[in-house]
Amino acid sequence: MPTTCETTFPANRTGLTVPLAGAVPASGLSLAQGAALTVGAVLGTGVISLPALAARAAGPASLVAWVALILLSIPLAATFAALGARYPDGGGVSTYARRAFGGRAATLIGWCFYFAIPIGAPPAAGFAGAYVADVLGGGRHTQLVTTAVLICVVAIMNWYGIRVSGRVQLGIAAVLAVLLVAATVVSLPHATMDNLTPFAPHGWAAVGTAAALLVWAFAGWEAVTSLSSDYRNPGRDITRATAVAVTVVAVLYLGISFATVAVLGDGASKAPLSDLLVLGFGEWARPVTAGVAVLLSIGAMNAYFAGGARLGAALGRDGALPAWFAHGSSAGEVPRRSMAVVTGYSLATLAVVAIFGLPLESTLLLVTGAFTLVYVVGTAAAIKLLPRSTWVWRGAVVSFVATLGLLAVTGTHLVAALAICVGALIWTWVFPDRGSSSAVPDPA
Repeated sequence: MPTTCETTFPANRTGLTVPLAGAVPASGLSLAQGAALTVGAVLGTGVISLPALAARAAGPASLVAWVALILLSIPLAATFAALGARYPDGGGVSTYARRAFGGRAATLIGWCFYFAIPIGAPPAAGFAGAYVADVLGGGRHTQLVTTAVLICVVAIMNWYGIRVSGRVQLGIAAVLAVLLVAATVVSLPHATMDNLTPFAPHGWAAVGTAAALLVWAFAGWEAVTSLSSDYRNPGRDITRATAVAVTVVAVLYLGISFATVAVLGDGASKAPLSDLLVLGFGEWARPVTAGVAVLLSIGAMNAYFAGGARLGAALGRDGALPAWFAHGSSAGEVPRRSMAVVTGYSLATLAVVAIFGLPLESTLLLVTGAFTLVYVVGTAAAIKLLPRSTWVWRGAVVSFVATLGLLAVTGTHLVAALAICVGALIWTWVFPDRGSSSAVPDPA
């Protein structure tokens, strides 16, 4: 298996070639760097607000949802790590779907991921907006304005190729990790067991609702596959880096979720991290937390916008979207046409939320439904592609069954993902010789 290569999508029916990744030098990602990047991908914007949202949905029983999803993350992360090590071509879940089930499945899952990203942009930026509003005042108006500004900032950064560097994003993730540990440690002396009773005030069914919300917090394990071609030694280091990341994420998430419930209880605001830090350090900690939340949102959204733009260009190249999406793509640049679609779609979603007075997090479950569907297809592909003699294959089976269960509790929130899939199916029926192609590049 090569450790250095330049992997590109082949020129398909559109006659266009879209790069998957640039040339990987011998000094590519080390084990430590890979682990840090994976932690940064999973510790997304949701951690700054989701503990309070989950507690609001299920009360103290939301802790059960956290534990369940952490346990699910072990085989799930191992599955994607194994796929990334086996096929380090940067194609992600759509590549595995194409290899396992053909071009039509790849088109469906590609559409599902591509069009879910802009639906998720408003709540991602809105989490930071809640922290800014908490500091500056202005309530919902400040939150909405901050959300729109962050979307535009990320789009401009990508439009002109000025991206947040990997080191800066790692720094942001490191600062967040320090804040999470500090918030847990300084707030626990204020914990009271009274906040843990009644344990399930909204019934046990509410744990499923909380789990569906928390999928957002655990989305990112698939990022291992997109990073796979950048490792110095993918076959050896991806699995180890993922194991480190699972451990770190589990400790941080359990700590902050327990502190949110046991310390804040029903009084948790939309900015629980600030509330926890203020208990230990005083009011000066509030604006600091807001600044970190903004930087974290920019870093996470930058990665998803850049990846989404490239995915749209790849779908255009493969015939899964109009070829218009793939024009202007070259190594090291974000495709501007695809980026324009992602940005416009994000702002349109925000406008709908604002006009109808919906909570910014109202689209969250729609996105987690799409992500869950991506996980179902990815684990199903792993069952077909990975050697059956390995424990990872058995873990893929467990992950597939578990994500099917998660898909079931998502319920009506799958409507958006299913609507996108219907659109993708119609595309493959109208253009059967394009989006349904089963051709796929070899990883080497």
